[in-house]
Amino acid sequence: MRIKNNEVAVYAIGGLHEIGKNMYCVQYQDEIIIMDCGIKFPEDNLLGINYVISDYSYLIKNRKKIKALVVSHGHEDHIGGIPFLLEKIPEIPVYATPFALSLIRGKLEEHGILKTTELHEEHEDTVLKFKKLSVSFFRTTHSIPDTLGIAVHTPLGAVVFTGDFKFDLTPVMDQPAPDFQKMAQLGNEGVLALLSDSTNAEVTQFTKSERFVAKSLHNIITGIHGRIIFATFASNLYRVSTAIQAAIDTGRKVAIFGRSMENGVDNGVDLGYLNLPKDLIVDADEINKLPPEKVMILCTGSQGEPLAALSRIANGTHRQISLQPGDTVIFSSNPIPGNTLSVNHLINKLMEGGADVIHGRVNNVHTSGHGGQEELKMMVRLVKPKYMIPVHGEYRMQVIHTQLAQQAGVPAENTFVLSNGEVVCFGPDGARIAGHIPAGDVYVDTSGTADVGNVVVHDRQILSEEGLVVAVATVDYKHKRVLAGPDILSRGFVYMRESTELISQAQKHVYHVLRNEMAKSNRPKESDIKKAITENLSDFLYSKTERRPMTVSYTHLTLPTICSV
Repeated sequence: MRIKNNEVAVYAIGGLHEIGKNMYCVQYQDEIIIMDCGIKFPEDNLLGINYVISDYSYLIKNRKKIKALVVSHGHEDHIGGIPFLLEKIPEIPVYATPFALSLIRGKLEEHGILKTTELHEEHEDTVLKFKKLSVSFFRTTHSIPDTLGIAVHTPLGAVVFTGDFKFDLTPVMDQPAPDFQKMAQLGNEGVLALLSDSTNAEVTQFTKSERFVAKSLHNIITGIHGRIIFATFASNLYRVSTAIQAAIDTGRKVAIFGRSMENGVDNGVDLGYLNLPKDLIVDADEINKLPPEKVMILCTGSQGEPLAALSRIANGTHRQISLQPGDTVIFSSNPIPGNTLSVNHLINKLMEGGADVIHGRVNNVHTSGHGGQEELKMMVRLVKPKYMIPVHGEYRMQVIHTQLAQQAGVPAENTFVLSNGEVVCFGPDGARIAGHIPAGDVYVDTSGTADVGNVVVHDRQILSEEGLVVAVATVDYKHKRVLAGPDILSRGFVYMRESTELISQAQKHVYHVLRNEMAKSNRPKESDIKKAITENLSDFLYSKTERRPMTVSYTHLTLPTICSV
């Protein structure tokens, strides 16, 4: 990949052909501006993986060019990867809005890198100036406070990233409305390229205001007479504030469960977004002593996360809260792609425990934070970009978004449906695809390790589907004899007591493989013997069962003693 000196390069390290892992870069000569750095929730087949981050190798290689990481808002798919990036490149200064900054600080502290990170607070009137690039911001609305669009100003015009947005004209919590004037001003000054949120590109209507959901939720909560368990994203302070206000209006006490929810509420109070009566929040001991109609439990776990508070309540493993008949559980969110099965399983579990579950759009307990088609076209009309790149969406969403942009006046040849790592360069003479940079998935497992490779994930999938077979033998190298075994162990493949004939045949097969391999050389290699056993045993088992379990061989080797005088 080669970027010419008079070209502005734009590329995504995550966020294209997917929901999550948002990370977009603008590069001009020796300066790079990074916009957001998120995670993605794993698909169900990624066993043992907590979340997915981006491949930062290109940025590590070009670390001296990076001037700033600017953050649009505080959702996990936009900030969750920041600690992992800063562990690789600690010198990057981070700019974020107050609420996002409070969440980032918590993550950095968990990773032990808070003290070594340069953090700055940004606002809608903040302007960052570097030698060749500058960055400004404009106010938008989403499902979290303090959301901003980002404009990176280059010699060829501004590259505008909308962040996640909708046009909510009646936002809650005294949050300001979108700044249409500033968006239009950017359009008048000249926007080179627009990177716009594609999440709801398939939705034909305007997205409902958060105030609409607040009214609906208030009516639902008012009509419930038993205990209420309210689950939503910890970062969705709008929804949290709505639930808390409904609890106040109905005379309920609130108990908070889940560390991220506790942190979110604490940050909301500290920043002045939440104003809580002094005696509203109570602990678990007190909540269990109150009558059900006086209780609301606010918790995490609306996405079916197995370790979250709601899942533990449903499974009966929560230390303080037990599910009771007559409980009402409100899911005030929609499943993120990849989490649908987990959420459905959790709902079933809760209903089996005797709870009434309210969820989904049909009950008006959730509205999206992303704009529909009309809002996407309005954004294009306001900023009037020369080029359009749909981001933050799966492939079909990106394609539909380009069609909407074309309807709103962007020529078809000026729209780009890119994939992660694909670099588009804008120059005085037009635009071109300049190549690719590394932008694959990096898996983070339950230990927090960010180097779980594809091979490991593949092995886990085989283990889950086919099981494990182990062959063990003791071998005398010197005399080329099998002293003990081979023994065959099966876990998750066949039940050994009911498969004695197959196990016996496998033992004989491995024995012959051992003898044949040792006969090939005067000094047989352990690695060659293990490889031969594994491959031959795998083929043998497939011929008998049409299944290929993970096959592992261990050979205990006895060697001649070497004496020295």
